[in-house]
Amino acid sequence: MDEQIIKILIKKISEIKTENNKTKQIIDEFSNLDSPSFSSGIMIGRLFNSFYYQHRRILKRNPTDNEFNEFLKFLKKELG
Repeated sequence: MDEQIIKILIKKISEIKTENNKTKQIIDEFSNLDSPSFSSGIMIGRLFNSFYYQHRRILKRNPTDNEFNEFLKFLKKELG
């Protein structure tokens, strides 16, 4: 995966961790859902969106299948 994109994703993870109040507000609004799963879904969704958007913005193309697989490995390493 491109180094610029990795740096942006690491920054995004840090932002997500410090924005617990915003995430908590969303989770509280949907208290009928499983909170840990819902919270994880929000975080993964934000990271996937950033991954895809940054490929379009920086590399001017969609990510390849190989880059997506690298993204999955990155998530497992950083969040696992």
